[in-house]
Amino acid sequence: MKDQVTKVIEKIKPMLAADGGSVELVGVDEKKGVVTVRLTGACGCCPHATMTLQNVVERMIKEEVPGVKAVTVG
Repeated sequence: MKDQVTKVIEKIKPMLAADGGSVELVGVDEKKGVVTVRLTGACGCCPHATMTLQNVVERMIKEEVPGVKAVTVG
């Protein structure tokens, strides 16, 4: 599961980089289906970071990686 999540994050990075941000994988809890990420750069302090997390990062990871139930910031 971690390898799949890493591949999706690599697809997301260019989108966030266009706005000066990025995302890093912190960890994957395969038993719980929880992925933990860190938003960095402009995304780390942006007032819209929660929307970015939910509408871009979480949505894409859940769509492409079976078993992921939630994406959290850590």
